Amino acid sequence: MNKINPKKLFNSKWTAVKPKNKEKHFMVSDIDFDEEGSVLSCSIEAVISKSITPINWHDLKDDSHWLQGWK
Repeated sequence: MNKINPKKLFNSKWTAVKPKNKEKHFMVSDIDFDEEGSVLSCSIEAVISKSITPINWHDLKDDSHWLQGWK
């Protein structure tokens, strides 16, 4: 289980455990917060293709799918 501080999520780097379309390395490119500081939406960007995908930020906690940093 990856520990994540939502306030430090922006521009954080992630590695997909099971890459799709040869995209393995990602970076959190957009994050929106509400007035209480809870995450409303989160998007990741593939480093090579620059494709942006919305993601539930809680999914990044699952270390069977995501690893922190670029491995």
